[in-house]
Amino acid sequence: MAEPFFSLAGKVAIVTGGGQGIGEAICRRLAAAGAKVSIFDMAPEGANRVAAELKGYAGIGDVTNEADVFRVVAETEKALGPVDIIVNNAGITGRTVKLWELKKEEFSKVMDVNVIGPFLLCKAVMPGMLERKYGRIVSIASVAGKEGNPTMSPYSASKAAVIALTKSLAKEVAGQGDITVNAISPAVIQTPILDGVAATTVQYMVSKIPMGRTGKPEEVAALVHFLASGDSSFTTGQCYDISGGRSTY
Repeated sequence: MAEPFFSLAGKVAIVTGGGQGIGEAICRRLAAAGAKVSIFDMAPEGANRVAAELKGYAGIGDVTNEADVFRVVAETEKALGPVDIIVNNAGITGRTVKLWELKKEEFSKVMDVNVIGPFLLCKAVMPGMLERKYGRIVSIASVAGKEGNPTMSPYSASKAAVIALTKSLAKEVAGQGDITVNAISPAVIQTPILDGVAATTVQYMVSKIPMGRTGKPEEVAALVHFLASGDSSFTTGQCYDISGGRSTY
């Protein structure tokens, strides 16, 4: 009997920021498709809860710390097996204020989490993927990285960097086995991250969406599932919008 479409049976996935919100929805979707999931998160409570429910692994650490990243990858491989899939989901928005009101340290923190984090995890897993000639990397960017949201300059800049990083790495590994590198660009999604965003900024973002609503974490997870599957073998270096019609290019 043939495997179901988009089956992840026997695959091992690491999802950063997997203890809540979009990350948790992604973990649940990948696990439902058969993957063994490692929840890489700074918050032990969320990571442990999701790992216990999915019979996965909780990797507690900071995605901006190189030692933590390599440790979590090593622990995951010891507990679950070689890593086939990574989803760079962990991210922060930073303060929603005008650029000239930001401190350098605030801008740097957003870039560290949103850009340096994915860089470090890609760096940690890529040698193994190249050796095994298989891998799926999916990074969560944002429509803000294409259009630039006012009062969110660090976030917008960081997500633009994620898109460029995706395209660059995809070209570096293309043709070296079945390894694909893609990103997705959601519009505003209803998650706890919105709690730290000014209401006027959220209203601005929703006003740009023709469907007139925020997206759901499960809707993002469905797109990630395809890109994390073996069925996406001819899809690489792309950034897919999931925006309720906001992006039409």
